[in-house]
Amino acid sequence: METSPNKPRDTPRDSLRDGLRDGLRELGAALVTPAASGDAPLSGAGKAWVRYLPYVVVLGFVASLLPVTITVLAGDYRLGGALAGALATAQTAPLLLAVTRPLPAWWIVGVADVLGGLALLGADGTPGRSWPWTPMVVVGYLLLMVLLGLRESRRTLLAVWLATGLAGFLFELVSQDRSDGVHVLLFVLSGLVLVVTYALRARGEAQRRLVVQETISEAERSQRTLLEERARIARELHDVVAHHMSVITVQADSAPYRIQGLPAEAQEEFATIAGSARESLAEMRRLLAVLRSEDARGELAPQPGLDRLQQLVEATVRAGVNAELTYPPDAGEVPQAVQLSAYRIVQEALANVVRHAPSSPRTEVSVRVDGGDLHVLVVNGPPAERTAPLEHRETGHGLVGMRERVRLTGGSLDAGPLPDGGFRVAARLPLRTKGPDSP
Repeated sequence: METSPNKPRDTPRDSLRDGLRDGLRELGAALVTPAASGDAPLSGAGKAWVRYLPYVVVLGFVASLLPVTITVLAGDYRLGGALAGALATAQTAPLLLAVTRPLPAWWIVGVADVLGGLALLGADGTPGRSWPWTPMVVVGYLLLMVLLGLRESRRTLLAVWLATGLAGFLFELVSQDRSDGVHVLLFVLSGLVLVVTYALRARGEAQRRLVVQETISEAERSQRTLLEERARIARELHDVVAHHMSVITVQADSAPYRIQGLPAEAQEEFATIAGSARESLAEMRRLLAVLRSEDARGELAPQPGLDRLQQLVEATVRAGVNAELTYPPDAGEVPQAVQLSAYRIVQEALANVVRHAPSSPRTEVSVRVDGGDLHVLVVNGPPAERTAPLEHRETGHGLVGMRERVRLTGGSLDAGPLPDGGFRVAARLPLRTKGPDSP
């Protein structure tokens, strides 16, 4: 495989740097993602080494603190070897449990630290050294606070922090001579660690809720757009159907006057047809009252058809788009509902050209009848220059409305970008409407 002479080859150092950068970015995102109960803090990360990182870090701390604690307790504080080993194990080993169960680990470590403080109270090497908490206890306890802050509730963290301060205060009352103020240091540092870790977790939870809310809002927006477009189509179809129903009513009512010598049965039949048509119109108007807003006066105007396509294209040309219409005059009779759907599809397609590709060198609109279908084709070339869209906020009505209209007539729609950067909208509308659920 040949490489482009203008594109530099990726060296192993570049690949390592990119991998490290991606890993650190994922680590930062995982740190602020709250883990479920029983899971490690970074269990939601995609990379395996990030997921195992908490275990590795805690295991490193335990492997370092355990022998050091035994050595310091037995050598410096002159505590018995067996007791030093037991206390060191109880103070450090539960940190492994804290990765997934930090609160139970805190109970074990807290009790072990208090027992250690009591044991050191009578040790020969305690005078002049840190008491009641040894330096190893401070390091391990701060690590435990990190794990607690990433998991537990604010009330629990406050209780843990106050219990830490209370234990140090009680040791201060027991022996002020041996205390060197390390309990105050641990109280302050543990509070800072809990605040920082809780803030990180709260930020991650807020971001997660924001993403969920944005997803819900987007789904609601799409559903609202669909319902609005269906309501608009229903209003337009009402105008189309109402026209034909009115014609039927007038013809049925005037038949006895236009046709001489009609028998009584025929006159009664025409009267029944006229009555049924009036009832249908009344029911349709009652249903439309639910959909039509009070200020929708503009929708009472006659609906456009194929005879207004030329005006639509001319308006697009005046907007600065080079558009051309191809529509044979002998297309034959096209139902008004199909004409309205075709007009709206062309209208939305040209509006998208004006918004997103105003500098396109050519836009072709073709409408033709082939067999029992009306074919609508709108193709625009790639924009001559990159320009910002005239509208920065998408309304969401474009393709949704086109697909609803095509679905309503039982046709098909093919819309998408072209290889050269242009866009194509092709719709097939049956002249005999089958409906959305027809085969």
